[in-house]
Amino acid sequence: MNNHTRVWILPALLTAIVTVPSRAADDVALLKDLTSVVALLGVPCGEVVSATRMKDNDHIATCQDGNRYRVFVNAQGRVVAQKQ
Repeated sequence: MNNHTRVWILPALLTAIVTVPSRAADDVALLKDLTSVVALLGVPCGEVVSATRMKDNDHIATCQDGNRYRVFVNAQGRVVAQKQ
């Protein structure tokens, strides 16, 4: 391995180590937020175990019971959960 390659590998590894935990923390916070929103809307879910971002304020939330809901802000500014 030449010195030029080493110069690029160390910063790349450090960046990966630093950014992966922060993304994971954001994902956990998002799942908790979606779980709270779904519960406040009275939708049977239990806990949101995964979420896929469609666009800003628009997610597909998958519950522990297997149900999937699209959670988004409608044109009137209200949060809505639609079963998928």
